[in-house]
Formats: sequence, structure tokens, C-alpha cells
Amino acid sequence: MADYVLVEKSQGVAILTMNRPEQLNAMNYALSIELHDAVVSMNADDEVGCIVITGAGKRAFSAGGDIHEQREDDRQRSQAELDARGAERGRGSYEISASPKPTIGMINGLAFGGAGVLASSLDMRVGCEHASFRFLAAAYGRINSTWTLPNQVGWPIAKELLFSARIVEAEEAYRIGLLNHLVPCAELRDKTMWLATMIAKNRRDAVMGVKALLLEDMGRNLEEQWANERRYTTDVVRGAKAETAFPEFIARRGRPLAG
Repeated sequence: MADYVLVEKSQGVAILTMNRPEQLNAMNYALSIELHDAVVSMNADDEVGCIVITGAGKRAFSAGGDIHEQREDDRQRSQAELDARGAERGRGSYEISASPKPTIGMINGLAFGGAGVLASSLDMRVGCEHASFRFLAAAYGRINSTWTLPNQVGWPIAKELLFSARIVEAEEAYRIGLLNHLVPCAELRDKTMWLATMIAKNRRDAVMGVKALLLEDMGRNLEEQWANERRYTTDVVRGAKAETAFPEFIARRGRPLAG
């Protein structure tokens, strides 16, 4: 079985690396499950006080969902099977966000689509000049990030980014609070570890207590927000199939757009 998530521990910090660099760390089913399981494992590890998530290579945190896999699933699986897999992955996404231990995204490149959901569900993000975000769902006939992005950047900015599906480059991401810190790429790991180790050295019960209270004190708790989005996208506006959502990507067979 491929190691789609690499796990490293250092100074009380767990670094989880999404490891599909040739596919820009696109989040297929196996990677999504491995990432969830790795976070659960680190939550249970008394040596770990902070969890960092990043992507392999220099180009992408993650390009988002694996469109090729989605397309095959649409062809081969029943709607009930698709709903079950979607619910499993969605629940995993929520449980990463609700991790009792602090989480940091080390954003080393683009974070588009489902990776934008993941990045915006983490507690903090440290990025470099190659970092960029795109909350693409509305462009593809889907809905996501309604329960993550407003908690990071506030309603007006979240509405703009979700409605427009435009790219957010590193400088803007830092300005609007989507990145806590912005540094040169050569300094990204050091800056992330500076923050993560500082957190990990504090009293675990106190840090985890602060996080628990912050989540509980939101107007609607995180699970209710996630569950409401899940209900809406299952029962009201179901997400478009891969063939319909990504015709241009499929037509060019995943090749990058010409520069």
C-alpha cells in the first residue's frame, strides 16, 4: 500500500505530509482516509502537542480532490455508495478540524478546492510566497467551506471568496488573515516549527482546554455547521458529478493550463 501520508515527529510536533507530489498531492480516497487516521493517531499520542499538515514537493499543499478518481467513482458506484463514501470523507474532514490538539497548515504551494476546505479547517496557517488558495466549489456546481472559511476570515470576505471562486495569492491571504504568517519559502519549515514547538511546550491540558472552549463558544458549534452543510449538499443541492463539474480538466487530461 502506498504511503500517501508521511508522519514525522520532532520536539513534540507531528508533521503529516500528503505524499502524492506528481499529482500535486491531490486528495484521493486513500489519502483522505490516511490523513484522518494519522490525525486520530497523533491525538492519542502523549508525545505530540501540536499537529502540522503540509504537502510533499514545492508546488502544492494540495490541488484538492482527485478528479480522475471522482470520475471513475461516478461511473462505477451507485448513488448510495457515493453518498456513503462522501459521508465518510466528510466526517473525517470534520474530525480533523475538531482535533483536540492544535493544528497548523504549512502551506507550501497551492491549496485549491478540497485542499482549501482542509486548510481553512485548521487552527492556523503559515505560508510562503508560493502559497495560494482557491475555494472553487461554486464554479463546479458544488458547495463547501461554509463551515470553515467564515471562522477564519469573517463573513464578508468568506462570501466574496466562496461566491467568486477566485484565486487568493499569498500576500492577500496574509492580509485577510487566511495566513497567520507569510515568509520566504526557504524559511517556511523553520517558521512553522517555531510556532508549533512553542505551542507544544505549553501545558497540553491548558492548550487543549482553550481550543475546546473556543469551539464551543462559536454561535453554532463546528459540528452543527459541518452537519448543516452536509445535509444541504446531500438533500437540497447535490454536488455535480466529476464529468459535469470538470469538463475542461478532463478534456486536457489533467495537463496544466498553458502559461
